Amino acid sequence: MKKLILVTSPPACGKTFVSKEIAKALDHVVYLDKDTLIVLSKQIFVVAGEEYNRSSDFFEENIRDYEYMATIDLALEAIDYNDTVLINAPFTREIRDKKYMADLKKCLAEKGAQLVVIWVKTDVEVCKQRMIDRDSDRDTWKLEHWDEYIAGVDFTIPKELDDPECVDKLLLFNNSSTEEFNESIKYIVDTLQD
Repeated sequence: MKKLILVTSPPACGKTFVSKEIAKALDHVVYLDKDTLIVLSKQIFVVAGEEYNRSSDFFEENIRDYEYMATIDLALEAIDYNDTVLINAPFTREIRDKKYMADLKKCLAEKGAQLVVIWVKTDVEVCKQRMIDRDSDRDTWKLEHWDEYIAGVDFTIPKELDDPECVDKLLLFNNSSTEEFNESIKYIVDTLQD
């Protein structure tokens, strides 16, 4: 059966590295990264004369949801031509929105595809250090306002996906250390290949 794999978690949990390693280990995967759209988003800030801040009200109102819509549209188109599409993106709100997830599952079912969610689980302190290490301008505001930023981030496993009535596959990828990564990559790849 065709699969849309969402690799999701809060920022700096290691989604990109995890996603790329999973994609490399599987055969014939279309890999999509929502961050590829950041170049377009930055231009929107410039044209609007707004400070580049991906935690701002301007970003929330004018950019955030459109990045997700574009990524999902690309994935739904790609699934017509390939059996496996993997999206690397936080989806932190969407994953907890039952209507959003139900609508996505419905679109996928119409294409003969199922949804698989991989939640990357990482300690908060490890995430902060990864943000510091990657030294990206998208994290400047977050690091400068760490307490305010982290207070609004939910690191808990989405209970909506733990619901026994939910038919989504939910796979946990533990990623706070090299040992956890090595154990998780083997488990996840073996599960996806079954």
